Formats: sequence, C-alpha cells, structure tokens
Amino acid sequence: MARHAHKETIVVRKDLDFGLDSDDIPRYWMAGDAYRTRVFDAIQATFPDGERYFISAVRAFRDRIQDPELLQAVKDFTMQEGQHGQVHTRYNERLRRQGIDVEAFVKHTRAMCDGRLQRLSPEYNVALTAALEHFTAMMADLFFAEKAVLEGADPRVRAMFAWHAIEEMEHKSVAYDVMQQIAGVGYFTRVLAMTHATASFSLYSVVAPWFMLAMDGYTVRERVSLYGRGLGWLLGPRKGVMRRLLPMIASYYRPGFHPEDLPTVHNYGAWVAAYAESGDPLAAADAMHAAAA
Repeated sequence: MARHAHKETIVVRKDLDFGLDSDDIPRYWMAGDAYRTRVFDAIQATFPDGERYFISAVRAFRDRIQDPELLQAVKDFTMQEGQHGQVHTRYNERLRRQGIDVEAFVKHTRAMCDGRLQRLSPEYNVALTAALEHFTAMMADLFFAEKAVLEGADPRVRAMFAWHAIEEMEHKSVAYDVMQQIAGVGYFTRVLAMTHATASFSLYSVVAPWFMLAMDGYTVRERVSLYGRGLGWLLGPRKGVMRRLLPMIASYYRPGFHPEDLPTVHNYGAWVAAYAESGDPLAAADAMHAAAA
C-alpha cells in the first residue's frame, strides 16, 4: 500500500457505553436548540443502514485483494463500521421513545442503499462509499476541531459522535484504496460519485429535519421560524457548516488526491490518549473537547 502523510492506526473498539439509555438526556441535547439537534439526529438516523451499505460496497472486492495490509484494513474497517451501526441503532431507539417515527427514516435509507446495490455497478458503489467516507471524515474535523461548534451539547451524545468521528479518521482511506487499487475506478467516476454524494447529503440535511421537527409537534409556522434562525448555521455564506465543508469537498476533485494527504483533526491524539488511560469514551470526548481550539 502506498504511504501518505497522515495515516492513523485503525483500532477496533467494542462494547463502549455512552449512557444513551439514560432518561435525563435532554430531548434537544444540542444546547437546547431544537433545529441543530434534529439536524444531527436526522443524519445519524441513516447510519445503521448506511454503514451496512459501506461494508457491502467494500466487501464486494475483498476476494480480489492480494495485499495483506489492505485486506486487514478492510477487516478492521468492517468491524468499526459494524460497531457504529450497533450504537446508532441504540440511539435510534432513544428517538423512538421520544415519539419520533425513526422507521420512516430507516426505511428510506434502507430502500436507497438496497437500490444502489441492486442497480449500480460495484465500482460505482465503492466510489460512492469512498466519497461518503470522505464526508464523514471531514465532518469529524468540522465538528470537533473547535470548541464552539459543540459547546453546550450533552456530554453523552457528544461522546458518541466523538468516538464515531475518531474512527472515521482512522479508516478514512480504506474505501478509497479499494476503489482505486482494486476496483480500478478512474477520475471521472470518482468525482461523479462525490458530486452525487454532495447533492444527496446536502438535500437530506435540509429536508429531513423538517419532518423530524413535525414529529416533535412543531407547526409549519414554527418550523419556518426554526429554519429561519437555523439555516444560517447550516448554510451561512461565511461560517455555515456546508460553507466550511466546501474547501474539503473541493480537495477531492484534485487529480492525485488521497484522503491521507489531509491532516487528522489536531485533537485526535487527546481522545486516543484519554481513552487508552481510562477506557471511558466520555472522558476521552471531554479531553478531545478540552483540546479543541
């Protein structure tokens, strides 16, 4: 496997307890903000079936991999993604207890993922997986590099997202290496898949919270008001989440790009060290947040 500047060791961590079954986690855990909370919640609702799609897309090429290092990376990637799916399934149960019709989001994601596996080529599916994996790794940097982004979030939910972010950084190049080295996907298909991923992710991020807030009981007028206040955070021209993602998305279009060319989030080491010492993902997330800029 080729060597790049920013490669982390993939570590499979099992049976982590985030305390997500606790009844005292606020309904709007993101500093009491209903809109921001439901943006995160709607996106994460897609993770269990999304992770299974990623695993299927990468494993379609497993029998053709001869490099033992890449083969091990695929195995570790699969195990990490499997753990993510299990934890987010438990989180979705929390949303069900709140009266959110999570099954509506799950069915949509499952149908979309199954449809892609049935209709699209294995090469395009692994290219789309590599693009979406780039998204999750970018978001790890976006949400955890600076304290202000998740300031005031419930520490248990923040810890779940921090752990997921850490592991996305660790396996950020696996699907890409399979796509490039094994599937033989070229530049055009790679960037087409990123364009597809960007459009679908952006649309979902705007539309899905609308329906989740409706399930919370907000009227149309109230939701318009929430969106009016919240869309600047998501789409604002200077500090909006999507605006800040653009340079990282653009990097994917560069010929010769590789995910490990991009630095790992600067406080990654704080999480890893704290977790190694304590075995507690909440303590690790607190250390990561404390080390943020």
